[in-house]
Amino acid sequence: MESSKNGDALLIDGHCGMCSKLGNFLSKRVSSKTPLNIIAQEGDSGASIVSSLTEEVQNVDSVILIRNGRPYYYSSAGIRCLLYMKWWWKIIYPFAWVVPLPIRNFVYKIIAKNRHKISKN
Repeated sequence: MESSKNGDALLIDGHCGMCSKLGNFLSKRVSSKTPLNIIAQEGDSGASIVSSLTEEVQNVDSVILIRNGRPYYYSSAGIRCLLYMKWWWKIIYPFAWVVPLPIRNFVYKIIAKNRHKISKN
């Protein structure tokens, strides 16, 4: 499976204000050595990438990171985004990864469930 034409991709909800702000935040801080394409899931290329994923991944309500051809979602996608950023952001990665997956995903899902309310404030 190809991530996108130019490498790895972060698929975000283009209708979500919080996701759009996240995309803008990341795009300004991504290292030139580790390019990351930030793509709305609803756009043509985003929909094409999503449709190539397994049905299980297509049905998650999350950002989806395609890294080296493998999809990640929920907190696993969010934390891996740090690997694309400039070095001072990358130092957070090992500390964030130490938090157990069930706890990370629980917090992620609470925020994701309320993201439309949160981004309006």
